[in-house]
Amino acid sequence: MRKDLLDIAESAAKSAAKHIIDNDPSSIRKKGPTNLVTEIDTESEDIICGLLMKETPDFGILAEERPETNIDAECKWIIDPLDGTTNFVHGYPSFGVSIACMQNSNPILGVVVELPAENVYSAMIGNGAYCNGESIRVSKTETIENGLFVTGFGYDHDKAWEANMKLFKHFTDQSQGVRRLGAASVDLCHVASGKVDGFWEFDLHPWDTAAGIVIINEAGGTVSQMDDSPFNIFNRNIVASNGILHNRVTGQTRPVLEKLRFNGIDI
Repeated sequence: MRKDLLDIAESAAKSAAKHIIDNDPSSIRKKGPTNLVTEIDTESEDIICGLLMKETPDFGILAEERPETNIDAECKWIIDPLDGTTNFVHGYPSFGVSIACMQNSNPILGVVVELPAENVYSAMIGNGAYCNGESIRVSKTETIENGLFVTGFGYDHDKAWEANMKLFKHFTDQSQGVRRLGAASVDLCHVASGKVDGFWEFDLHPWDTAAGIVIINEAGGTVSQMDDSPFNIFNRNIVASNGILHNRVTGQTRPVLEKLRFNGIDI
């Protein structure tokens, strides 16, 4: 593994973040009834991909706004050029840039720039997790009753969305609160840095989670699917926690996932 990959990813993420902060939303279009994309999304992705392809021309790229390239490459960059576009459009302060590197299907490093705060979260396997150069760790909260959680909702108001509304209510009743910020990569970093104690969500994509799960794992947390089975970035559901609470959380999310799958919903 090249030692400079984390520096390359950080440089690309910071360059894209600067472009986002320096510009207002423009040419807004819809990928779905409520799923927005702007020129800034595609410009950010162009900046990232241009820098990464220059430094690592033999790597593949899997990004949100363009077709996958170099599909059979051993190493791939996984990119979300602007996670939380709707927040960005409305000026709501939770969006960011997410870049991960995957080797043989395993994420090995991740960088997330949280905007507009410009917090830079980063991690490489075996080297710990950091925010703005300072080491971070997950929380030590031991009970759901003392925990603060975060979740997200997909754009399609389907059966999984309905199921998550019930989970939202359930954990709100059981815990000190559940937040819904609207940028999964940032949510994962908030778990890694101990700001919240756990996160779950349906209807995710590889670019939503690839960087964040490396950062959480290196910060001492735990990541799985909602039924506590191993997670990979192509799974559509996730639970991430401080580890201490993980079995307690998945004990309550597992029946919901199993019911969806029993009814033929692949999630």
